[in-house]
Amino acid sequence: METGKGSDALDRRPVLRRALAQARKAKTMIVVAKLDRLSRDVAFISGLMAQRVPFVVAELGMDAEPFMLHIYAALAEKERSLIAERTRVALAQAKQRGAKLGNRTNLEEASKLGREAQVHAADAFAANVLPLVRQIRAAGVSSLADIAGALNARGVQTARGGLWHASTVHNLLKRA
Repeated sequence: METGKGSDALDRRPVLRRALAQARKAKTMIVVAKLDRLSRDVAFISGLMAQRVPFVVAELGMDAEPFMLHIYAALAEKERSLIAERTRVALAQAKQRGAKLGNRTNLEEASKLGREAQVHAADAFAANVLPLVRQIRAAGVSSLADIAGALNARGVQTARGGLWHASTVHNLLKRA
């Protein structure tokens, strides 16, 4: 995962850049589970708001005020700096204890953690998209293929940036 920090954040996050471009083109919104998943940078969030790129933070709801989004963005930015400081301190302490940083002898453990991170990311994506699926179902769309069509029509991409199919909707619903 790339950082959302700095003026070149979109250059380092091509999937987000494409999603924003498609959202603008389709005149639809971006939906994120939590604001800090979009960015931990106040300027970036403010820039999206100033450019009138519509986005919804599921955690805050559809009617979150811009003022509150700025507050949450400032909190996320502060958390980013605290995380960075804690990481620097922890790495320095580990190095003082003689740990070899970056040592790949723990490949099995790293693989397990990587798999867990993938499951967590998939769960977060599902939590992000499931409210839209519920809206589509509430509108009377019931088949998996029709739900996939509705998601595609709205410009919502799968977790890997592709189109929805009945099978991807089925897999998403299994996570619910």
